Order: sequence, then C-alpha cells, then structure tokens
Amino acid sequence: MIDYPTLKIIWWLLVGVLLVGFAIMDGHDMGVGTLLPFLGKDDVERRVIINTVGPHWDGNQVWFITGGGAIFAAWPLVYATAFSGFYWAMLAVLWALFFRPVGFDYRSKLKSARWRSTWDWGLFVGGAVPPLIFGVAFGNLLQGVPFHFDNYLVSTYTGSFWQLLNPFALLAGVVSSAMITAHGAVYLAHRTEGAIQARAVRAAQWALALLLLAFSAAGAWLTWGIEGYAIVSAIDPAALPDPLAKTVVRASGAWLANYQSVPLTMLLPVLVYAAAAATVTALARARTGLAFIASSLVLVGVIGTAGAAMFPFVMPSSSHPASSLTVWDSVSSHLTLGIMFWATLVFMPLIVAYTAWAYRVMGGKVTAAYVREHEHSAY
Repeated sequence: MIDYPTLKIIWWLLVGVLLVGFAIMDGHDMGVGTLLPFLGKDDVERRVIINTVGPHWDGNQVWFITGGGAIFAAWPLVYATAFSGFYWAMLAVLWALFFRPVGFDYRSKLKSARWRSTWDWGLFVGGAVPPLIFGVAFGNLLQGVPFHFDNYLVSTYTGSFWQLLNPFALLAGVVSSAMITAHGAVYLAHRTEGAIQARAVRAAQWALALLLLAFSAAGAWLTWGIEGYAIVSAIDPAALPDPLAKTVVRASGAWLANYQSVPLTMLLPVLVYAAAAATVTALARARTGLAFIASSLVLVGVIGTAGAAMFPFVMPSSSHPASSLTVWDSVSSHLTLGIMFWATLVFMPLIVAYTAWAYRVMGGKVTAAYVREHEHSAY
C-alpha cells in the first residue's frame, strides 16, 4: 500500500482535480445559463442556447456529486465543519440548483411567453448563484473561518451567514462568477453560429476582462491586506489525524510562502493571464474549440493559484488558529484513503471516457433550423 503521507498529498491533488473538473464541465453549462436571458433575443434564439447544454448538463453534475463525495470520504472533518459553517450558503446553492432540472424539462412545454420567460430567469438563477456562492466561500477560506474544536474534536462554528458576505469574499465571488460566465460564453460560441455566436464572443471578452481585473485586485488584496496562516510547530505527516496537535500563527504575506519556496508555482497565476489572452486570440480567429481549451486552462490557473497559496491548509480557523484543518490532520484513515485511491484509478477514466463519447456523439452546431425542425423534442 502507498504510505500515508503520500496518500494525503495524492488526495489533496485529486480533490483539486475534481474541483477543476466540476468548474470546467458543470461550469460551462452554468455560464450558458447565466447568459441565457441576455444573449437570446427571442424564443428561438433562447432555445438554441438552451439546447447547446441541454443534452449534457445533468451528466456534468457527476463532477459536483463526486467532488462532494470525495471531500466527505477523504476529508471528513472538513466536510462536517464546512457544511456546518456554510449551512445557509450551501442551502442557497441547493435551492438555486432546483431551477435547473425543472427549467430544462418544463420550459418549452407550453407556448406561453410569460411561462418561458419565467423559466429562462430560473435557469439564470441556477447558473449564476452557485458560482457566486462558491467564490464567496473560497474568499472566506482565504481569510479564515470562525470555528474551533473541543477536546472531543466536535467543531463549533461561531460566525453567521452575513459575516460570509464581507468585501474580500464578495470580490472572490466576482472572480468566480466572471470565470464561469466567460467559460460558458466560449462554449456557447463553439456550439452556435451567426448572431448568437457573435454575442457570445463579445460576452466572453467582457467577462475575461472583468475576471483579470478582479483576479489582480484579489491578488493584491491578499498580498498586502490579508494575513495568511502558517504552521510553526513540528508536523509528522504520517501521524494519525489530530487538528489540535499543532501551533498555527497568522502572519502578513503568509499566503505567499509557497510561491517563494517553490518558484514553479508562480506559473499558476501566470497561466491565468496567458490562457485568457490565448482564449481571446482563438476567438478572434474563429478557433472556438481551441478557445474552449484555453478557457479551461484559465480555470485551472485560478483554482490552482488559490490551492497553491493555501497548502497545506484546507480550512483555516480565524477564531482559533490551532484548530485549522490541513492536508495532514483532516483526512480519513490510511486504509480508507488507499481503497479510495485504487477505486478512483478505475472509475475516473470511465467518467472521462463516457463524457468524451457523449460530447462527441451530441456535438456540432445548434441552429435555429434545428430547433424548428425538432419543435417537440428539443429543449
């Protein structure tokens, strides 16, 4: 069996891969939903937009479910503490997601303009709210979350829902929203043509500009305005999980320590700017498939930048730093991580394979003529 410290690192990487996979696969259909009421000028155009993601959106939820399951199984203390502290925020995500299955399935059942417009805005809520809340959650993680453990390792959250809506967290929410909206616009440009495609290209350009502005502002704020966290006691990576067996301090610039000790990690924030430029260039040359790949790399860069800055922290505690959860002390047992690792090696390629097959079979451009021809079967 792989040794315990190595498995802890592997599962930190695998959770990161699942988050990136969720952002790329479920993110583009959420981005399309966010843009739906604005880029579709009439009912036919909106149906064209919906049908670019209609056959795939529910399959993409696999990444969301798998990511949550992986956190539950690999980082049980993180799962329990996060879902306790972010309870109302997670409920808001769940309520927003309710609009998606009903909106996709019921939207075109009736010809009523009011009925269809209502569900268009429902799909907007289902696409726009989750990325915003996830971004706000990450913004709070970078500042620290007010929780602590007692001697029985029972966690207590001492904050409130409204404390989550602080200025830096809202800025992180803008980063997340702009990132997902841009990704959805690029995908929409890839699957459509004519006027809708032109609008999607313009939306992608504006969203990428907003993303780079907000990402730069968040980076500056994190560097000079927010204290990071650092472990100052000895750590035994092979020890059994005990989040109270360490000493943690808050220090200015602590989130930059990994970039200073491992300079290669600087490639992650650089990737955001380079991939964004590549996306705009590819769109200008009508290379929409290449633009989607470049847009996906933007997501890798943004999520990777946050992950590299926080390592080994997963969920820092602002009220009791010693209770902060890290890669080393918030994980499951050696046996659990090992079994999950080998299961992942089997099932992850299957997920990727059937997803690629589905997109290949149901690919191509979605046009107004297609929607009119399939009036009763299309979304």
